[in-house]
Amino acid sequence: MPRYLIIAASSSIGQKLVEILKNSHCEVIQTARDNSKISPDFILDASAFLATEEVFKNIGNIDGVVNLSGSLLLKGAHLTSKEDYSSVIEASLTTSFSVCRAAAKYMKNGGSVVLISSVAAMTGLPNHEAIAAAKAGIIGLARSAAATYADQNLRFNVVSPGLTETNLTKQIFANEKALEFSRAMHPLGRLGRAEEIATAIEFFLDPKNSWITGQVLGVDGGLSSLKSKNLIKK
Repeated sequence: MPRYLIIAASSSIGQKLVEILKNSHCEVIQTARDNSKISPDFILDASAFLATEEVFKNIGNIDGVVNLSGSLLLKGAHLTSKEDYSSVIEASLTTSFSVCRAAAKYMKNGGSVVLISSVAAMTGLPNHEAIAAAKAGIIGLARSAAATYADQNLRFNVVSPGLTETNLTKQIFANEKALEFSRAMHPLGRLGRAEEIATAIEFFLDPKNSWITGQVLGVDGGLSSLKSKNLIKK
C-alpha cells in the first residue's frame, strides 16, 4: 500500500487530495498547523526545519510527500510591508524548502515530492508581487532539487494552479465583480475546483509516472499560456 505524507492537509485542496488517495487505497499521513479543521496525525508548522525533519523521522518510509502550505496576499509591492512579505515567503517558499530538505534526508528509497506554485509565477498579474516571488522560487527550488537528488530516485515536480475556489480564496469568490473579471482572464471561461488541483497532484504521486521529474504542470484554465478572447470587448 503506497504511503503519502500531506503537509497542510486541512486546506481545501488537501482535503480533496486525502479523499482521492484514500479512495485509491493509499495510506495517508496528515499534518496541519492546528486541529480546527481536521484531526491531523501531526501538528506542524512546516517552516520549522527541525520540526519537519521530526515528522519525517517518525513516520518512516513513504512513497511521496506534498506541501500544500501557502497564503494569499493581493497587494502591490509599494503597499506590502516587510512583515507581509516575510509571511508570504515563510508560508510558501520556506515550507517548501523545509519539506525538500527533510525529504532528501529521509526518503532514502526515492519517491515523489510535489510542491505548489501559482500561475502568478509564470504570468505577470497585478498586485501579486510577493506571491509571485515566493511561487517562482518554488519552481526554481524544485528544478534544482530534481537535479541534485535524481541519483537518489527522488523526483520533484510542481503543480501551478490558476484561481481556484478554496477557503483561501473565498473573499475573491464573494466579490461578483472580481469574480467576473477573473473568469474572463481564464481562456476556458471558468475558475478551478479544488478536486482538479488534487487530481493533478495525484498524477505526480502515482508511481506509474515515475519517469517525470523537474516539471511544472499548469492547471489554470489556460491562463499561463493562452490569450483569452473573453477579455476582448466587442
